[in-house]
Amino acid sequence: MNQLMNELSNNRIIRIAFVAVLILLALFLLAKTWDTAFGRAPGDPLNTITVEGTGRSAAVPDVARITFTVMESASTVAAAQDSATKRNDAALNAVSEKGVDDKDIKTLSYNVSPRYEYAQSPCYPGMICPPANNPRIVGYDVSQTIEVKVRDTAKAGEVLEALGALGVQNISGPDFIVDDESEVKNEARAEAIEEAREKAKDLARELGVSLGRVVSFSENGGAYPMYDAYGKGGAVMNAEVRSAPSLPTGENETNVTVMVTYEIR
Repeated sequence: MNQLMNELSNNRIIRIAFVAVLILLALFLLAKTWDTAFGRAPGDPLNTITVEGTGRSAAVPDVARITFTVMESASTVAAAQDSATKRNDAALNAVSEKGVDDKDIKTLSYNVSPRYEYAQSPCYPGMICPPANNPRIVGYDVSQTIEVKVRDTAKAGEVLEALGALGVQNISGPDFIVDDESEVKNEARAEAIEEAREKAKDLARELGVSLGRVVSFSENGGAYPMYDAYGKGGAVMNAEVRSAPSLPTGENETNVTVMVTYEIR
């Protein structure tokens, strides 16, 4: 009796499993038939639309970036380097006294180059003057370019004043920037994607189609503009700066443009 019951139970399990397989096969065939009749066959090109969106986000700069170059000349490399080192050390001490940390001071370049003098052959009236030749080294130029990040932007003018008072050449900046622009850029990107999505919805409605999945995405972000540049050159390169300049920071705007391609059905 027990053996008969076991056989019946096993046969029932087999029948249930067989029916389940048949149901799955029927569903698969139904899906394939639907795709063939109403969907896209394998290898068919996608029907798509591409839309553009632009997002903007503004932030107040929190860093003033300043660069300056110390340049000295002498008859020997060692003498030029000594003079440049003294002036550069004085500039770095002045910058540090304004509260700039060592981690925010970086050397961008250090160059040593010879200065040449060319001998000129005699040139008489009515004659074609021969080109100068036989160059000889008459000295050496040493230059060092430093980049400084002033995180207290209100002190940017004081830093420029201190550098100018020391006769530092080729002061450039400040460029007011946002130190960590990721948050600002993320906000602009989100706005751009939302604008693109709304454009896609409107276009799909006008075309009488429905939107599908996103099949491609690209982004082109805009760079921060530079504001309130300050510098010295020419005859005033070594002039003393007697007062700190007023340097309003304003706002920097980040623009992000995205291109989004949607599948349409």
